[in-house]
Amino acid sequence: MTIQNTKRIAILGGGPSGLFMLKRLVESGRTDLTIHIFERKQQLGAGMPYSREGANQEHITNVSGNEIPDLVEPVAEWIERVPEDRLRHYKIDPENFNDYKVLPRLLFGQYLAEQFDLLLDQAKEAGLDVEVFSGTEVLDVIDFPQQEKVIVVPENGAQLEYEHVIICTGHNWPIKNEGKVPGYFDSPYPPSKLALKLNHAVAIRGSSLTAIDTIRTLSRNNGAFSREGERLVFTKDAESPEFRLVMFSKGGLLPAIRFHLEDSHLQKDAVLSKEEVDENRAENEGFLSLDYVFEKNFKDMFREKEPELYEQIKDMRMEEFVAAVMTRRERRDPFELFKAEYEQAEESIEQRESVYWQEMLAVLSFAMNYPAKYFSAEDRQRLEKHLMPLIAIVIAFVPQGSAEEILALHAAGVLDLVDVDEKSKVEPNSKGGVIYHFTNDKGEAQSEPFQTFVDSIGQPHLSFEDFPFKNLLENKTISPAKLKFRDPAKAQKELESGNEKVTSNGKNNYYLDVPGITINDHFQVVDAYGALNERIYIMAVPYIGGYNPDYSGLDFCEKASGAIGESLTGN
Repeated sequence: MTIQNTKRIAILGGGPSGLFMLKRLVESGRTDLTIHIFERKQQLGAGMPYSREGANQEHITNVSGNEIPDLVEPVAEWIERVPEDRLRHYKIDPENFNDYKVLPRLLFGQYLAEQFDLLLDQAKEAGLDVEVFSGTEVLDVIDFPQQEKVIVVPENGAQLEYEHVIICTGHNWPIKNEGKVPGYFDSPYPPSKLALKLNHAVAIRGSSLTAIDTIRTLSRNNGAFSREGERLVFTKDAESPEFRLVMFSKGGLLPAIRFHLEDSHLQKDAVLSKEEVDENRAENEGFLSLDYVFEKNFKDMFREKEPELYEQIKDMRMEEFVAAVMTRRERRDPFELFKAEYEQAEESIEQRESVYWQEMLAVLSFAMNYPAKYFSAEDRQRLEKHLMPLIAIVIAFVPQGSAEEILALHAAGVLDLVDVDEKSKVEPNSKGGVIYHFTNDKGEAQSEPFQTFVDSIGQPHLSFEDFPFKNLLENKTISPAKLKFRDPAKAQKELESGNEKVTSNGKNNYYLDVPGITINDHFQVVDAYGALNERIYIMAVPYIGGYNPDYSGLDFCEKASGAIGESLTGN
């Protein structure tokens, strides 16, 4: 029974974001909350990445148990009570398991689901009124500012009223050509659709963890891995002699490999404080300086820990540091570099010693994510052009098992990588597959046909127009994200060069359109007139990429849920 005068809260999505949000509410100590959780699937906790929508048996996490934020119980403790037959199914030896091991993603999804159940038990014991609507899709959300209420419209048509709604709808890969063009896949998810026998070359756009998901599935359906001594080898099936995988990657680089983290939680306490952000903004016309963040949350980290490296980089600007690292990487064959980094990562894990500069780059990525809304448009452009491509490579943290498979496939002549630039283009072929247009390393224009194409660049940052709850969009409850230019002359040059993302309000103020919607520090949406909405919060990462350019899975869930919980409950 619902207690009178309780605060009614709806959590839209019961994946990892919804899990951490519930944890915050349970831990708040508040007993005057009524919480409704809506989840499209039957399983809670797993979301897309750790369910059949995002993983098969062969897919593994890129984080170990000691690296995930605290839930109800540690992974290692949970493993001790998992039935033996389930562990055998996932090839887990409980006697040889520890918190430094990665897990099969589907098994990790079961861990998250059980943590959700434990939190629901805790909520009941704390006196919270919690109801779960599983197998229920939410069709729309309607805000009523004058009544200070929000209506949630689930698919059964019964409209429900709340004081607060938290949007935790998770990943989304829009379908554009899949289903219309044979052999064209807009993403590798769900991976069951890639259980294909293919006797031809497959084009894979991207070389990220998403591309590795594609590779792990397709390779197993067209061949097999085995051990020859210490070496992993791949053998094609007899019926797939022409099977081949070609990755097309901007920059022509493979991602870096998991290593031992000195701080498994990436020094989250080292991020800039609100006072530091406010002070720097006061000195910079309201903008947060990207150079200041780079100095404080990257270079300064080396002063004591790596003084020799600090001496090398202390006078470098961000662009100079990125150029130095990328140049060193680009000089080497990508697979040779990948093998060398695999060996370095193996030693790092064995010795439990970090590859410190890579760890600090992960810290920087985490640190700059939340105050990124205060960057100038110029700094955002610098971030996207220089730093984000390096971060995307270095902190992918490819698991060792995946790295071994990449090397085995390349050694077998099955996997290649093609370096492409910004002008490369994928043209859907009405007869099936695509024509990949790119310029090769000799500067020659190429147009190569492929019968099968899998877009594997990772979760895209979706636009304002893509927002799923159309009533909020149509009533201007939400607004498109944009960043102001510090220098109007720079913006005018961008306009003159044809940059359609630059706009002006006619008062010599210029803005850069960035993906998704506008939010504040507490992840509350901001309307078209600049007013924050105290009723609606959002943790759905595809729709806030403009103000959160990098998001790191469960770390993001913990950080964002904390900011929302503080706003909602005062704790």
